[in-house]
Amino acid sequence: MNYHNIVKVIGGLLILLGFMQLLCMLYCWYVPEPDAFRALMISAGSSGVAGIVCLTIGSRTRKELLRKEAIAVVGLGWTVCAVFGALPYMLAEPRLGFVDGVFEAMSGFTTTGASVIADLDQIPRGILLWRALTQWLGGMGILVLFVALLSSFRMGSRAIFRHESSAQDTDGIAHQSSELALRLWKIYIVLTVVCCVGLKLLGMSLFDAVCHTFAAISTGGFGTHNNSITFFDSFPIELWLTLFMLLGSINFVLYAWILRRGWDRLKKDEESKAFLWIVVIATVVIAINLSMGGTDHSLIHAFRISLFQVVSIMTTSGFVTADFDVWPPLSVEILLLLMIIGGCAGSTAGGVKLSRWILFMKSVKLQLSTSYRPNRVVSLRLNGRPVSDAVRIDTLFIVSLAGVTVLLGTLAVTVMEPTFDMRSSISAVLATLFNIGPGLGRVGATHNFSELAPYTKVLLTLLMALGRLEFYAVMVLFMPSLWKKY
Repeated sequence: MNYHNIVKVIGGLLILLGFMQLLCMLYCWYVPEPDAFRALMISAGSSGVAGIVCLTIGSRTRKELLRKEAIAVVGLGWTVCAVFGALPYMLAEPRLGFVDGVFEAMSGFTTTGASVIADLDQIPRGILLWRALTQWLGGMGILVLFVALLSSFRMGSRAIFRHESSAQDTDGIAHQSSELALRLWKIYIVLTVVCCVGLKLLGMSLFDAVCHTFAAISTGGFGTHNNSITFFDSFPIELWLTLFMLLGSINFVLYAWILRRGWDRLKKDEESKAFLWIVVIATVVIAINLSMGGTDHSLIHAFRISLFQVVSIMTTSGFVTADFDVWPPLSVEILLLLMIIGGCAGSTAGGVKLSRWILFMKSVKLQLSTSYRPNRVVSLRLNGRPVSDAVRIDTLFIVSLAGVTVLLGTLAVTVMEPTFDMRSSISAVLATLFNIGPGLGRVGATHNFSELAPYTKVLLTLLMALGRLEFYAVMVLFMPSLWKKY
């Protein structure tokens, strides 16, 4: 392991983070908000100085990153971003403690949207802007941005890109990882601008429009008001946010393919079509269940809140327009299922990812078929292309590991939070591991995570990182063989 390589890349990442904090500091100077300005100035200075020190240490090497070093960079990179990203929360009034600050920062960078801030009205606007910006950076992946901007370092950007969960197979649309990373970020920025302009025209203030754009396109869900999107009470705003939550949860490589080679790939993409069909079916079923399940919702109003919450939950955004905790059991169970499914691979959404569930079901079908017809030769295909055994095994491993993590995590939360019922415990794990935000019960739509014990917050913070980086890049950090000299 060449530690100088790792330190050098982390240094560049910290400088990028400090620059983003500097932008929020300038906003605090414009507003003005002296306390938040001071907090962001110290944060930006600390990130910048730490970054320069790391770059100085890492300047002793010019070697390319090895595969295991790239994995370490991805895992450590998100951890370092969460620690330095927590500084504004810890330095500005009302101050958060270290555990709460890291929880909030990790929730932002992983686009989880779970919060320990009890009253957003007490938080300076500059800190809320930083909070929203962390989600926007984490949505496409701050390491993907780093690859796109700093590929001139020639520090093994392809290896970093390959192990960042926002990045997927180029499928022939780009020869270099830096080229694809830059293309994906261009698409991301265009969608961000269009969403922001639309929200401003629909009546949001510029500040709210920017913050909610960052949260919607990244499928993060951080709002600027205590009652989330309900504050605006606007159906057009809900529809606009619904559209961009959907756009953010579709594979961005698919957008790049469409721009490069036309719409033919869209017709073959099983994942995106299945994703949209699930949204439609879940919306209809929940709307009918709400209108006929003893609630006072008319069918039209039921469709309105059902559409928004189905999209918000399945895209793992976590915006709220209704207290779905009090919905009929069928509707709540559907939402729990959508939490597990998640968005598409290569999108800003969390969850296990729909493509894995499709491959999982096809693998089960194939195994059942070959059990009674062992001589039959059948290839597993997705989007019209054959799937290798390595991909199939990886899919089965991730699905199995997610299930085991949910089971163990729920058991741990139940032990650490004795006042929690099983519904609250399992939804707290699902909401953080699959980067959703709100759960059910004690961590439901009208609650947050502020009342949890510090050690529970540490566990859930780890689950956020595990889910965002899809287990590998975090788990291998605890394997001694990774850190051995070569």
